[in-house]
Amino acid sequence: MQVGIPKERRDGERRVAATPETVRQLSALGLQLAIERGAGEASGHGDSHYAEAGAELVDELDLGAIDVLLHVRPLAVETVAALRGGTITVGLASPASELETVRALRDARIKSFALELVPRISRAQSMDALTSQALVAGYRCVLEAAMRLPRFFPLYMTAAGTIPPAKVVVLGAGVAGLQAIGTAKRLGARVSANDVRAASADEVASMGGTFINLELDTAADAAGGYAKELGEDRAATQRRLLAPYIADADVLITTAAIPGRPAPRLVTNEMVAAMRPGSVVVDLAAESGGNVEGSVAGTDVAVPTAGGDGTVTIVGMKDAASTMPADASRLYAKNVANLVELMTHDGRVEPDFDDEVVAGACLTFAGDVRHAPTAELLGTTNQEGER
Repeated sequence: MQVGIPKERRDGERRVAATPETVRQLSALGLQLAIERGAGEASGHGDSHYAEAGAELVDELDLGAIDVLLHVRPLAVETVAALRGGTITVGLASPASELETVRALRDARIKSFALELVPRISRAQSMDALTSQALVAGYRCVLEAAMRLPRFFPLYMTAAGTIPPAKVVVLGAGVAGLQAIGTAKRLGARVSANDVRAASADEVASMGGTFINLELDTAADAAGGYAKELGEDRAATQRRLLAPYIADADVLITTAAIPGRPAPRLVTNEMVAAMRPGSVVVDLAAESGGNVEGSVAGTDVAVPTAGGDGTVTIVGMKDAASTMPADASRLYAKNVANLVELMTHDGRVEPDFDDEVVAGACLTFAGDVRHAPTAELLGTTNQEGER
């Protein structure tokens, strides 16, 4: 079977869906791989590396001739239109926000698999791209904060006096939040964190952070280790209780996300304005609506402090994982290859829907939208007749 890997064309995207390592992995299964020239250049993989691994280099993929398409970002509608019916696609799909593409995949009878839908179970961990890319994003957001903060992160004791460590507050203790905590601690900061999930206190402590216990009487655990959105009255209480911790912080990092929904609003403009001049806020959820009022994806926004004696910088993160394309691609490509390997039998990629990982990751198949929440957004029925 012919497997194609394109050069990603969305602005800002520097990752690639296959590395020379995963080309070897998939070639060993009997698959033939073709990759567009320059596809891995930004991630440190030259064309010669792919050729040595066994891939065919092409100037442009013939989308109508391939059997499997591996990609990073959601496909454009025009790309879907160029594929043959029955083609298998594997990559990130952002189904809730890319409904036109989902509709095109359905109507073209494409067998699409979205890495966002991979079940969060033990045997699927090696295919969990959300986790691997959140790891990269959590690390990167601390570096972005450190570069903008006009002071040190660590404690320094010098002959000229003692410089205290920076105070960092992290909101959201998922994979990205925990990585942010760990990175800030390694840089020497004093780190506190909060999350509404029941298990988050132990997780924060395991990374060396101090848990901010707001004593909200109800945890907000949802399926798959995510948090569910709080009601507005509870969310207002959370913001009120967090306000003094944020005002005392030098750096605030927000990472809270709810799959398929806009990011919860955790921080208001007033809370930001109460911070000290020169403080930095990094909103990792800026692309999905933002945890912080006033954040703009891909932009630094200066907010005047309440005292009028300076500003606080809000950093709206965009394409966070793409800012570190080498390791992000290494992890992502392995996630993709492991899912493809799971579906490959005797040199052919043939999805077995008796496998819960394969069934869970499937977005469209044979003219149906198999993911029920996305089918509902489109106003259609999924394969089981549910609306």
